[in-house]
Amino acid sequence: MLENESPVSTAPALEPPKKRRKGEETRAHILATALELFREKGYEETTMRGIAEAAGVAVGNAYYYFKSKEHLIQAFYEHTHYEHMEASREVLARERGLRERLLGVMRAKLDTIMPYHQFAGVLFKTAADPKSPLNPFSADSLPIRQQSTDLFAEVVKGADNRLTAELTAELPNLLWIYHMGIVLYWIHDTSPGCAKSYRLMEYSVKLVLRLASIFQFPLLRPFMKELLAMVADLRGEAVPAASQADPARA
Repeated sequence: MLENESPVSTAPALEPPKKRRKGEETRAHILATALELFREKGYEETTMRGIAEAAGVAVGNAYYYFKSKEHLIQAFYEHTHYEHMEASREVLARERGLRERLLGVMRAKLDTIMPYHQFAGVLFKTAADPKSPLNPFSADSLPIRQQSTDLFAEVVKGADNRLTAELTAELPNLLWIYHMGIVLYWIHDTSPGCAKSYRLMEYSVKLVLRLASIFQFPLLRPFMKELLAMVADLRGEAVPAASQADPARA
């Protein structure tokens, strides 16, 4: 090497991405193995050691990627959530009508979770426990819940339909609750291809948007404000005094 020549780094530039890809593949394999065991043996009967053995990895390696079984379920939620986000992009870029945008996003939700229908009930048993960190209203689920609500906010704000400022602000929260109801029905749907869930989704989207349209009328706006105040109250937010309903008058 010449005296003034800078040393050339021999570190392989592509090694970190390869390592990341290998780690992602291992993580995905452990998750897929766990979901299959949950379906076959049940959530309670499946252990992290059993998951590691079935996946062909060391127990310590399984814990490296997932600290507990709960983290495995949370990873499953994240996986289906990001699949839904990605599947929604095309319809949101293409459609401008609120009905078409909401219908497309809701159809994408059912399409992306359909492959997991066979063991959705097993996972629901755990997530349905109010004390479980996996329930959709828990603090642990807040990031996914917020991202999902933001997706519905994009549905509303990107539409050419004109809504009041109050409804524009609160409708995404109502749509998140609505979509959870559709998912709950889907979990228990035994019809071929979950056809009833798709029909329910299509009918209910029309109904939800008709109600939103009706609430635009000036005479019905007080009822809309009471509904929005109720939603804010149940979410634990401060309710403006002007929007509070007097229970004694009910």
